Amino acid sequence: MNNSDSSKGSTVFTRALDWIEKVGNKLPHPFMLFVYLALGVILISSVIGWYGVSFEDPQSGETIAVQPLLSVDGLEYILSSMLSNFTGFAPLGLVLVMMFGIGLAQKVGLMETFMKKTILQAPKRLVTYAVIFTGVLGNLASDAAFVIVPPLAAMVFYSIGRHPLVGIAAGFAGVGAGFTANIMITGTDALLSGITTEVAQTVNPEIVVSPVDNYYFMASSVIMLVVVGAWITERIIEPRLGTYDSKLGDDSVTSDEIEQITPEKNRALRNAGIFGLLYVLIVATTIVPANGILRGEDGGFLNSPFLSNIIPIILFFFIIIAVAYGVSVKAIKKPGDVPDYMASAIKDMSGYIVLIFAASQFIAYFGWTNLSSFLAVSGADALISANFTGMPVIIGFILLATILNLFIFSGSAQWALMAPIFVPMFMYLDYNPAFVQLAYRIADSSTNVITPLNPYVPIILALMKRYDSRSGFGTLFSIMLPYSLIFLGLWITIMIVWTLIGLPIGPGVGMYLN
Repeated sequence: MNNSDSSKGSTVFTRALDWIEKVGNKLPHPFMLFVYLALGVILISSVIGWYGVSFEDPQSGETIAVQPLLSVDGLEYILSSMLSNFTGFAPLGLVLVMMFGIGLAQKVGLMETFMKKTILQAPKRLVTYAVIFTGVLGNLASDAAFVIVPPLAAMVFYSIGRHPLVGIAAGFAGVGAGFTANIMITGTDALLSGITTEVAQTVNPEIVVSPVDNYYFMASSVIMLVVVGAWITERIIEPRLGTYDSKLGDDSVTSDEIEQITPEKNRALRNAGIFGLLYVLIVATTIVPANGILRGEDGGFLNSPFLSNIIPIILFFFIIIAVAYGVSVKAIKKPGDVPDYMASAIKDMSGYIVLIFAASQFIAYFGWTNLSSFLAVSGADALISANFTGMPVIIGFILLATILNLFIFSGSAQWALMAPIFVPMFMYLDYNPAFVQLAYRIADSSTNVITPLNPYVPIILALMKRYDSRSGFGTLFSIMLPYSLIFLGLWITIMIVWTLIGLPIGPGVGMYLN
């Protein structure tokens, strides 16, 4: 900002953010939010059910009545289904199994070392690209990337004579705005696809949305995020912030030294890479040959054991590279250390497990009462009557999700809230639920860096103040807004072009069901 006060010229924007933060902070905890929603479903279904409201299923032509939960059958369902709603909730097993492998890799230090090496080894002219790329890939380590990449980026930028706040912005953009994209299948893919499947099966029990159903689009998006993110950083953010004055930072900040990767960790990374490559080659022998044992019965790839069992395959990959790294750095000294690290990773998921208990009850009640189908059919009929279909309705859905994301930071909580309404509604309009999920991911990811309810904002603000004591809430969001708006606009544009060309967003997955 050429060392000018970041709040000048952004009063309206800052006030809007302050209002969003104030309103968002008044929302209940996500767990309690789903408890209240479940209670709401109980009351609303009972009122509507008592009036005998029914609707016609457009697919089967069958007349379906809204079932009240405040009834003998309803109360019996609430009690008898509580455990199965939770233990049978599709995302629960998928995410926990993924975390066995990814969590192990994180606990032994593999993720942190990989991120550091990628940034520190990059040539000066490619540092910006390396920071954003590392941030995007960092979502493998889930939220850990938020506390690793931006601080490291600030130190690297300062060490090469560039503004450290620019490094923070690039790192935060990669980790936050690029959170849903990756060149690998991640826990996010497993979590969202599980929720989508759970909801979609209330309309069609045979539909399964797998963790790879958005892969082609999201893997390709990494290129856009890195290239465009670097352009925003170097053409918009860096000129705006101007030359860095080290006098504005803490005395300690100028003396900070970047911790170099030790030879032992370098060897460990090499060993992890070798074992990972060997595993990939072994898996390739099961799917590349026409008679590969993980190909489908017809020799195809789409309906194959490989795709339907992608989570265990990825789990073994992460366990192998994590063990190779952990043994090399002596973080794993005996076989019993492996389950101990896994248990530690699952402990970090305790909040998610508790949240899923409440969310699973809400989604189950919503489906059993037929409220989800009633709202979906009514909404679909209204959209058709208003001639509001096709790509415009998807864009409208994306914009709605971006607004909600400003108030609900948790991507899984927001999707568990939106999916029961919008997935069935769009399915009645013949949209593939995997495509609806993709649209949501674009909205959720793009706005992660501008929502005041992001729990990592205080950490980023504290980091910024270390380098520039004048930094504040307005500074952060004024430099992150270009990333959010440009990523969102380009992502929507790419999605439109992608579907017009007819490219699949994942193996055998398109925009429509038929």
